[in-house]
Amino acid sequence: MAVMTTGNTSRADLNRRRILDVALAELLRDPDASMDHIARAAGVVRRTVYGHFPSREALISTLVDDAVEALASAHAAGREGVADPAEAVARSVLSVWEIADRYRLLVALAQRTVTMQGIRERLSPVRANSVRLLQQGLDQGVFASALPAPALAYVHEQILFALMEAVNDGLLSTREAGRSAAVTVLTAAGVPAATASDLVTEVSGALPR
Repeated sequence: MAVMTTGNTSRADLNRRRILDVALAELLRDPDASMDHIARAAGVVRRTVYGHFPSREALISTLVDDAVEALASAHAAGREGVADPAEAVARSVLSVWEIADRYRLLVALAQRTVTMQGIRERLSPVRANSVRLLQQGLDQGVFASALPAPALAYVHEQILFALMEAVNDGLLSTREAGRSAAVTVLTAAGVPAATASDLVTEVSGALPR
């Protein structure tokens, strides 16, 4: 009986993962994609989709949770082992943008259902790490801001959301967006523009392709 349960659970998990992967692709292609459309694209019946996600909003909310988890991992990987706060910020933003660019249309879609407040709440662990990094930079004089670290972290977060929207609206090219985001975040923290640009260029060249 235990083996059967494990097999059923594994099959259910595989179905759930496939539905999420297909749903992300379909929603990025068509933000108005219905649950019926997602079920057909995933090769399952509508009842299976609703068995995992009771509503379209619940499905989108789960996708946002996945996105936040990926962003948190990228943020941590970007700053790992980097002692200089400015370089750590540059690396973390560039790493986050690689993930954020994939999900930027989802974020715009999620604002209709999850709300920005819900998205901000999900990002609170990432923001807490940003606050610590910014405070370190302020204490060392690497950053200079009239804002305390917690408020500055919110500003940085909103800059990234705004740049996602700028890309979505065709105001900023995808190719330049990551570098632009890193430079903008650093200058918002008080790093001189030329210094920020040089640092991001250096870091970008050292990142794996």
